Amino acid sequence: MNFIYPEYEIVRNHEKCTNCGICKKECANEAHGFMESASKMTCDDAKCVNCHRCSVLCPTKAIKIIKSGNTYKENTNWSNKTINEIQRQAESGGVLLSGMGNPENYPVYFDKILLNASQVTNPSIDPLREPMESKVHLGARPKKIERDTDGKIKSNLKPQMFLSMPVMFSAMSYGSISYNAHESLARAATELGVMYNTGEGGLHENFYKYGKNTIVQVASGRFGVHPTYLNSGSAIEIKMGQGGKPGIGGHLPGTKIVGDISATRMIPEGTDAISPAPHHDIYSIEDLCQLIYSLKEVTNYTKPVIVKIAAVHNVAAIASGIARSGADIIALDGFRGGTGAAPTRIRDNVGLPIELALACVDDRLRDEGIRNNVSIIAGGSIRSSADVVKAIALGADCVYIGSAALIALGCHLCRTCHAGNCNWGIATQIPELTKRLNPEVGYKRLVNLMTAWRNEIKEMMGGMGINAIESLKGNRLMLRGVGMNEKELEILGIKHAGE
Repeated sequence: MNFIYPEYEIVRNHEKCTNCGICKKECANEAHGFMESASKMTCDDAKCVNCHRCSVLCPTKAIKIIKSGNTYKENTNWSNKTINEIQRQAESGGVLLSGMGNPENYPVYFDKILLNASQVTNPSIDPLREPMESKVHLGARPKKIERDTDGKIKSNLKPQMFLSMPVMFSAMSYGSISYNAHESLARAATELGVMYNTGEGGLHENFYKYGKNTIVQVASGRFGVHPTYLNSGSAIEIKMGQGGKPGIGGHLPGTKIVGDISATRMIPEGTDAISPAPHHDIYSIEDLCQLIYSLKEVTNYTKPVIVKIAAVHNVAAIASGIARSGADIIALDGFRGGTGAAPTRIRDNVGLPIELALACVDDRLRDEGIRNNVSIIAGGSIRSSADVVKAIALGADCVYIGSAALIALGCHLCRTCHAGNCNWGIATQIPELTKRLNPEVGYKRLVNLMTAWRNEIKEMMGGMGINAIESLKGNRLMLRGVGMNEKELEILGIKHAGE
């Protein structure tokens, strides 16, 4: 017996509804139906996940989804959410799963940080009329300039990644998202001159042509990893952890391991793809160092190696070890990072906000004199160009975006990715659903989003009197906090507004 009242209600205006049946056709969750006896459309609120597909595509706008007004007796300690979660577990006996990042009411520090602006003594820069450098190079930098006997600079730069702007598309595996979603990301990255990340599921053979704009990932399960794959991209990322589920491995259900996904991951169809929480050959920084150099060997030392870690409470010390391990880049993923499926308790209670973790890591590496050993990528709910600018000023070289990219493709954050019934054709492998995402349209929307962000980044930099991303990096003098306590300001390394 189900003891839970539906979370959302489908409100249908029957005066506007023409019984066209589009809502029924478009809902993969079967929340809409047609009652022959009454000759009208009906709905089952319990099946609605609030994806908005029906309300957006209804030609007469006869449908809207509202949050249910049904509540339990008021209790500050036992909220509706808590009671419903207990009911679900009492019914299923299973671990609660959630997608698309932490929705809880924790502080969002980006929203408490303001940017400085230039006035008289340090005039602003007009990006429409003056040079403004948005390009970024990622990789280890030499500690000093060396010259030969003729006085010419020696080229001792390690392999680098070159980006036209300080934003990349973060890791989302083929299988967790659809072929069309991957194609949209790959094509957009290529046109923009940035990178997209394969995630932990290997790389479909059709996408090898985008290799110059591809980061290939190596996770604990090693799915789809082989020499050709490792040499196909511009960089290799070792996934040690992710912000959406720190300390937890990956799991792609067997229902999604079909056709090309099975071939790409090199596992039988219908087999669950389980990446264990630890890499079973890594239990120390020395073990990680061994894998880094093994990957560099197989790629003839031509590609930078990224190590991706979740933002956790000892992240600065971990980053210090990674910076000495031979890695070229560290990717920090904050606790609001999106994911297709995470244990709800882990997602909502483990990890650190990316803002605090980023500031801690940048400080530690600078204090130890090893900041130039690595570049830093920040991820975990980067929502706008303002978040990008603030992240760079806190110490990042560039950022990863995942959820924002999927929202640009049509995602409405219904947070049921793990069910595989994504009505927008993104987090699904059901053919009739995947075709709803047209990669020709999808990649153009991503290009539009990034083009808008790049222009906004230049405008904000110009307003600060800064004409290059490199001059913004770690420049916390350009930041001020609002509504934060002294400890928060101390960790972030910024002053309160008005100081």
